[in-house]
Amino acid sequence: MNVARSFNNWRKYRQTITELGRMTSRELQDLGIDRSDIRSVARAAIGR
Repeated sequence: MNVARSFNNWRKYRQTITELGRMTSRELQDLGIDRSDIRSVARAAIGR
């Protein structure tokens, strides 16, 4: 994996964590995400 792709993946991971972290527990629940699952959801986001 090249440096640019690694950086973009890291940036997408951090952005996903930040955005989900700003949501209320109720908003996350509506999406079917538990607060403890945010990191795994972010990891899945870069795998797409």
